[in-house]
Amino acid sequence: MARGFSKAIIIGNITRDPELRAISSGSQVCSFSVAVNRNYKGADGSDKESVSFINCTAWGKAAEIISEYGKKGTGIMVSGRLEQRSYEAKDGSKRSTTEIVVEDFNFLGGRDGGSSYSSDGAQDEAPEDIAPDDIPDEPIDLSDVPF
Repeated sequence: MARGFSKAIIIGNITRDPELRAISSGSQVCSFSVAVNRNYKGADGSDKESVSFINCTAWGKAAEIISEYGKKGTGIMVSGRLEQRSYEAKDGSKRSTTEIVVEDFNFLGGRDGGSSYSSDGAQDEAPEDIAPDDIPDEPIDLSDVPF
């Protein structure tokens, strides 16, 4: 039997202040939503924009960091697995939702240039000694890419 795999990577802005709570086992969980914008050309050639609002859930140390440093409007890159849950609404109807369970994230922009976190517990600050002018402008030779 084939094994399944899901991975999602999104970049956008946090839409509301993240909500941190503890569950009965004592684990920390943080819920937040990310707005992801997409620009495209319409059939008539005009510029169009659409926005998707993606629910995210972080656990443990990642939950604590996101709730402490993330706020509405903060730029963030999130990667993780997709998870679908079904539940019964207050009116008795069956509902389902799909969200990203955060495995890695990186705050984007800000004073310190952002920081990243990985589910393996590593947290890195963005390098401060690299300026955009230090990055060479030469084209990439695709024959040098090993895959």
